[in-house]
Amino acid sequence: MSEPEAAKPSLIERLRAQQATHRHRSKFVRLGFVIVGFTVLLAGIAMLVLPGPALAVIPVGLAILSLEFAWAARLLEVAIEKAEQAKQSAKETTATQRIIVAIAVVLGVAAIAVAVAIWGVPSWVPFVGGFNR
Repeated sequence: MSEPEAAKPSLIERLRAQQATHRHRSKFVRLGFVIVGFTVLLAGIAMLVLPGPALAVIPVGLAILSLEFAWAARLLEVAIEKAEQAKQSAKETTATQRIIVAIAVVLGVAAIAVAVAIWGVPSWVPFVGGFNR
């Protein structure tokens, strides 16, 4: 967090400006934002174990809640900064690192294929035989 304030993404600056205007809205509108924000956040958290784009939905819920709560704004800022760091780190990967990851993925898929060929498909795998028992 030693980066200067000016180096933060413009999204954070826009959210801070929106927070200032949000404070002047009626209490009913603000309550609506809180209800919608928690609903979206909880749906995103549920998507961590259920199918769905959790990593896209959780920040949206935090963005809505950041209009009312400082803790949500802090979490959102950390998430945005970590995403920027991950993006930069991905850009800086070398060709050798990409090849090693590709080989590891291919070997992992091959290991699963060999295990299925030797031991068969487990009954708990959906759409293959687990639902009709």
